[in-house]
This record gives sequence, C-alpha cells and structure tokens, in this order.
Amino acid sequence: METEERLRTCLLQGLAGDAQAYERFLRELGAHVRGFLRRRLAQRPDDVEDLVQETLLAVHHQRHTYRPDLPLTAWVHAIARYKLVDWLRARAGKEALTEPFEDGADAFLAGPDDAAATARRDLGLLLQQLPERQRLPIVHMKLEGLSVVETARLTGMSEAAV
Repeated sequence: METEERLRTCLLQGLAGDAQAYERFLRELGAHVRGFLRRRLAQRPDDVEDLVQETLLAVHHQRHTYRPDLPLTAWVHAIARYKLVDWLRARAGKEALTEPFEDGADAFLAGPDDAAATARRDLGLLLQQLPERQRLPIVHMKLEGLSVVETARLTGMSEAAV
C-alpha cells in the first residue's frame, strides 16, 4: 500500500476511535516528516527532531481540520512548512540578538570620511561587474555629471541607448 493511502487509512481509523491505528499513524508520519525536514535542514540536523515533534503535535491538535477528500501528505507538509518557517523566524531573531558586537564594531567606529570611502569602493566594485555599455553611461552621467548628449558623444552610443 502506498504511503499516502496507508497514512490516510490509519488517520481515518484513528479518528474513528482505533487507538492502535492512530499510534501507527503518528509513528509512520514521524518518519515521513523527519525525511521532509532533514532535506530542508541539512545544515542543522540537530534541530530536526524538535521540529518533527512540534509538527506531530500540531497535526494531533489540528486533526479535526483534515478533509478526507484531500491528500493527507499535502496537509501535513503545509503544517510542517509553517512550523519550519516559525522556527527559522525565531532562530533568525535569536541569532541577530546574539551576534558579537566585535563583528560590526568597525562600522560604528568609522567616521564620515571612512563611510564615503567605503561607499566609493563598493560602488567601484559593483560597476566593474557591469558590461562597458552599461557601466560607461552611469560613470559619465551620474558620477561625472555629463549630459546625455556628451555621454553619447564620448561613448559612441546613441542618445536613446544612453
């Protein structure tokens, strides 16, 4: 029997009062959700089990919302994705709060001249990545203050292209 149908059958039997079928459903679903989350949290394997438990708990609490005419795994995956997104949001907030001050200290210590120099350097690096036909009009018009006509004459491009 296919996983989808087996899980669905166990859930429906569990909802009808069969405690053993419901236990089998949760056990098999746990393995399925574990694989689903492992693929998405390959860099954080230690956190997978916590999310599996949270997802199973959410499935248990929301089991009354399952509609038998819809695929069970789609319903479960939606719950697992919500749990994963919540976990990622909470994690991002905690990591931002615990980021060492030293990592960004130079940004606070830099004076206005340092900030302008950094901006010029960054802009130069970004402009170098552009093809010449895109880079030259930006440099001539925005950085050097030339007009469209002057830039077109210097670059050999039409005014419309500039």
